[in-house]
Amino acid sequence: MSLAITLTINARWLYQLDINYLGITEYTDYSKQTIMSNYDDLMRYLNFFWIKTLSMKDFPTSAEGAFHFVEVKQLFQLNYAVFFITLIPSVMYLYRLFKTKMVWTLSHMIQGILMGLATLSFFMIVAFDQFFVLFHEVFFNNDAWMFYPETDPIILVLPQDYFFHCFTLFFVLFILFLIVLLIKGKKELKKTSDA
Repeated sequence: MSLAITLTINARWLYQLDINYLGITEYTDYSKQTIMSNYDDLMRYLNFFWIKTLSMKDFPTSAEGAFHFVEVKQLFQLNYAVFFITLIPSVMYLYRLFKTKMVWTLSHMIQGILMGLATLSFFMIVAFDQFFVLFHEVFFNNDAWMFYPETDPIILVLPQDYFFHCFTLFFVLFILFLIVLLIKGKKELKKTSDA
């Protein structure tokens, strides 16, 4: 899961595509180059723990907006901590399962997770507004995430549809990783039953 999150939050290519797909330059006064430059400023702040202050060249940030990005940065750092702490143990565990042909032992757990992800994905697709609000209510205990263009113009170039695409990418990646393991496990069982 942390790998899927890491790949998603660093999917610069997705935002570049969305600038064109969502027509962001058409309803704002900013060029694509300006938007990407400020997006990179934001992502450097969120990604690197040693950058303590958010500074975007063309987008001022209110106190509430800055506070929200501090909380987002904390979530980013938490995800990276989980990713790096679990990376080696996970690789070693999966390597042992693949080597001993025991990936199938994960099948029931994977199927349960996939059912949960399918439910969440369906909810997201049919009611993204509610999903988006619920997500913020779960991870943030304030309303600092509710940006206003007058005080935090960055929100103009971060439309909700972009976040929909981010969540979609996360679900696709996470589900794909699990399906690969599930298929591997089913192949192992088939070979065992054929033997």
